[in-house]
Amino acid sequence: MIIETKRLILREYRYSDYDGLKSIICDSETMKFYPRPYDENGVKRWLDWCIRSYAENGFGLWAIELKENGDFIGDCGISLQKIDGEILPEIGYHINKKYWKRGYAKEAASAVRDWLFIHTHYDNTYSYMNIDNVASYSTAASIGMKRIKEYNDGEEDLAVYRINRAEWQKIKIKENNMNTLDAIFSRKSTRAYKNEQISEENLFNTMIL
Repeated sequence: MIIETKRLILREYRYSDYDGLKSIICDSETMKFYPRPYDENGVKRWLDWCIRSYAENGFGLWAIELKENGDFIGDCGISLQKIDGEILPEIGYHINKKYWKRGYAKEAASAVRDWLFIHTHYDNTYSYMNIDNVASYSTAASIGMKRIKEYNDGEEDLAVYRINRAEWQKIKIKENNMNTLDAIFSRKSTRAYKNEQISEENLFNTMIL
């Protein structure tokens, strides 16, 4: 296991994931914004590429499993991509369409973002996608990335999203503050806070947001 979240486990790919991966990247609806769906040889190349990246870079696209039952639902991770002429660390995510619209891509991508800033030297990470891929760029935005530019790679128009280390730190501070508030309010009732003349507003004012 590489990463664990509330609902997910991210781990290294195995060749036994072939059928699960095939159901994603060979599907025309899922791969709508790729030049074409992958064929069976392409699935093997995808697995080879991910496994090679673990050895060469210490990261790659990781398989996603549901914690509740171990089902394989997709992948999310870091790969080095050529984005507008530069080789950059990119967070990618691919979810089986049976599991769309449940927040799994955001949950996995947020965890991968955190892993990257904690475990690598990179001060920026990116996601890029076809400019019409609303689901993909919405996921990028949901983890704090901002659109920084658009460009054409000779085949399609692409949007580039980025988050830097300082922006990530601000997000984590805010998340930690909210977790602290949740812990405080779980221990004492609102009435107890009123008796102590501590309001939620005052609590926020004492924290760094």
